[in-house]
Amino acid sequence: MKGLTLDQKNTVRDALNRYCDNYPTRNRAAESLQNVSAATVSQILNNKYENISDDMFTRIATQIGFSFECWRIHDSKTFQDITFAFADAQTYKNVHWVVGDAGCGKTTAAIEYRRTHRNVFYILCSEDMHRSDFVREIAKQVGAPTDSTNLRDILENAISMIAFLNQPLIIFDEGDKLTDSVFTYFISIYNRLEGHAGIAFLSTDFIKRRIESGLRYNKKGYKEIHSRIGRKFYEVSATETNDIYAICQANGLTDTAEIEKVLLEAKKSENDLRRVKRTVHARKRIIEARRRKGDNNEE
Repeated sequence: MKGLTLDQKNTVRDALNRYCDNYPTRNRAAESLQNVSAATVSQILNNKYENISDDMFTRIATQIGFSFECWRIHDSKTFQDITFAFADAQTYKNVHWVVGDAGCGKTTAAIEYRRTHRNVFYILCSEDMHRSDFVREIAKQVGAPTDSTNLRDILENAISMIAFLNQPLIIFDEGDKLTDSVFTYFISIYNRLEGHAGIAFLSTDFIKRRIESGLRYNKKGYKEIHSRIGRKFYEVSATETNDIYAICQANGLTDTAEIEKVLLEAKKSENDLRRVKRTVHARKRIIEARRRKGDNNEE
């Protein structure tokens, strides 16, 4: 397998430098990364690549949201809506629950917002998260110590560090996957951060049914959660055909007939942007293969 080029390593270095700008110190930034030491971060930022493996560069790139593939983000209405929700939460220390279809670009918008704004922390939630996992992930992302066995100490340190920052924002992606025990535990975290940080949750509209059910059966914590998000969800626009057309053109697929093929595939998946991305890459590979075949025939 071909190793990373110097240019690729330099692009990771630049992305890591921007990532570190999100933290008061490089050590804090290193604390937020899994299995990456402060010394490694320092070496990369100082162009000392000799002892840094390609695997380490790839590991860092994955964690900071950097991709080696060139994919341009389209500034669609959906992207703008999600970005506005983040900006409002961060500026005014609000709590928003952003709801949109699967594949509409919520995660992409979150990663891009984190990349372009200071004091923004992104946490991917999952159904197997326990309270300790949830707290430790928050602490890890903000660069707080996570080695204590006392969960309260970890949380206290993390909250103190967040409150110290200027307009911090915490983004919880796929928040609807959290179990009830973690879901309700968020209330105590919110109570500590109220007035100190903005919070944004991202999920599909499944959360609406879950909240409605929780309220109907008076389940613990659901009234408090509903109140803290302002008793409403921030629903974003669905991806439209003209957005997909613009995405194709922005990413080098300009032939009308080829774009129509992408639009047809997108329609089958309700305009899921993950499907769009795969299809654009596939069409470009096919075009390139045809071009090479034509070149060979001419020879």
